[in-house]
Amino acid sequence: MYTFTALITNYPLICTGAAWLVAQVLKVFTGIFRERRFSVIEFLFGNGGMPSSHSASVVALCVACAIKYGLGSPYFAISFLLCVIVMRDATGVRWETGEQAKVLNRIMQDLFKSDRPEEFNKNLKELVGHTPLQVFVGGVVGAAVPFAMMLIPAFGIL
Repeated sequence: MYTFTALITNYPLICTGAAWLVAQVLKVFTGIFRERRFSVIEFLFGNGGMPSSHSASVVALCVACAIKYGLGSPYFAISFLLCVIVMRDATGVRWETGEQAKVLNRIMQDLFKSDRPEEFNKNLKELVGHTPLQVFVGGVVGAAVPFAMMLIPAFGIL
């Protein structure tokens, strides 16, 4: 029973999960606005989009560790480094992967469209990374969640 209680009262863990959930729910609304269609499954569990749930999660973890353990703690240091790596990766490597997938999809469609369309029936996933704006908004969402979570009496003043 102690293990379960420790998990559900772990402030950094709860903040991280809550930030991810908030970002994913916001994707539903930004997706409706941008795409003019509604797909809960695609927007809640898909990659890419506004805001970045990866960024929201790691920033929430970092801020929660800063609040709970202080800026001089090893928990904050580790979460800060993780935060920098994840946010940089979202706008760098993952974004470029999506751009390359777009080019490869176009090449494959042109190659197979006339003579053998049945041989090419699967596109590579193009939306795997984020724009800097999506990462920034995810970071803002992630920074706000730990402060909002402090208002919940179960966590007290910490």
